[in-house]
Amino acid sequence: MHPDREETGRNGEAEEMDEGLKEDTSLGDIPLYRPRFSGMVRQKAYIFDGKGKYYNKDWDFAEPKENEFCWYHVELPKINQKLPLFAQCLIDILCPPLKLQDILSLVSNGPFCSHVDGALVFRVNSSGPPTSNYTFRLAARVTENSVITVSLGRVPRLGFSPMSESLLSQIPAVETCSIGGTPSHHGGDGNEGSGIVIREHVLEFLLTMNHSEEADNPVPESVSNLVVHIIDTHLDHLQDITTKFEMELDSVELELDKGGFALKKQMLDDRRFPKMHLNLQRILQVIAHGEQVFPRVKEKCSSKKWFSSEDINSLDELIGRLRRLKENVGFISNRVTAIQAVFGMNVGGVPWTEQKNPEVKAGFRNVMFVCVGVLVLVLLCFLFPALYSRIAAWRRTIALKRSWSLNRKSYLKRTLPVKERDSYIRL
Repeated sequence: MHPDREETGRNGEAEEMDEGLKEDTSLGDIPLYRPRFSGMVRQKAYIFDGKGKYYNKDWDFAEPKENEFCWYHVELPKINQKLPLFAQCLIDILCPPLKLQDILSLVSNGPFCSHVDGALVFRVNSSGPPTSNYTFRLAARVTENSVITVSLGRVPRLGFSPMSESLLSQIPAVETCSIGGTPSHHGGDGNEGSGIVIREHVLEFLLTMNHSEEADNPVPESVSNLVVHIIDTHLDHLQDITTKFEMELDSVELELDKGGFALKKQMLDDRRFPKMHLNLQRILQVIAHGEQVFPRVKEKCSSKKWFSSEDINSLDELIGRLRRLKENVGFISNRVTAIQAVFGMNVGGVPWTEQKNPEVKAGFRNVMFVCVGVLVLVLLCFLFPALYSRIAAWRRTIALKRSWSLNRKSYLKRTLPVKERDSYIRL
């Protein structure tokens, strides 16, 4: 990997660099600048002799000897960065020998499996924030004598390292605290060296793993073995995250059994269950990508002479394992829904529920006043037609009486005799 270039961090200098590029500059003459997180990217290269042994090698993409094959792995950091920046980082690391179409096929989102420039490329990259533990990205470019993989974050058991004494082979001793607060060891015979102390958080981490870091990780003897190993560790990673999620759900149920209304209100304020549903949907998305990609990988690899039939059968088993994992995630999703139903209606954000402002304590009284006011308004709406008809009838009666009085006075004026005044007749 090339040394990092100095970052200017000033808009003025960036503008001067942009102005320095002439309009007639070709695309190949435009300089590439490293992303700021390029120093956080991990790279590992191995060479396998085909007989169960491997060695670390330089990042030079040199052609291996006969019966040997190489593996180049890039581990992108789990930081909030846009997808084009990850693509720029891969361009800086993998070009040459890779071309732009190879980079795009490795870094893009969604499922993919096809031949790109003579190599088999597949990916199961899910969308989502890179910092989330439920966002998975794994892509591979496979040829007859080399494999290039790109992952987001560390995938357990994916890489190889010299065998050392495993923690799982030790006699454990759990450290606990007595009533006086002094730590005590349980396990073995209590002497130093009879057992290694296993702290609670380490034990909890080991319980989330369905495999050990050292066990069942044989060195590949062929490219087909390596492809199976990559997919197998990806499924192990999915299974670990699902198991950890299930343990978190167990702890939530335990807290609900012990806690009261305050705990439920806190969970509603934190949107605990909607976040759980969202994380489950992200896991299901990755599983759906695998259901689309891995059968096609098996189909395309079955036509390769260098891909063994035993590894084709291994891919079949991994595809079946993926389906069973999908069923398990479906059961967990139903379980989350059932636990959430205990809370009833979610009133988060509703006025006077004391969730946004604990100082407001007259919520029930205010709601009752509002309900009474609405009830009075509804009754007035129903009683208004009858009241209106009575008022209209009363007004018509008064109008008729007034009209009758005026007509009577006019009639009397017309029928009474006209009096003469001083020999003049009044007309």
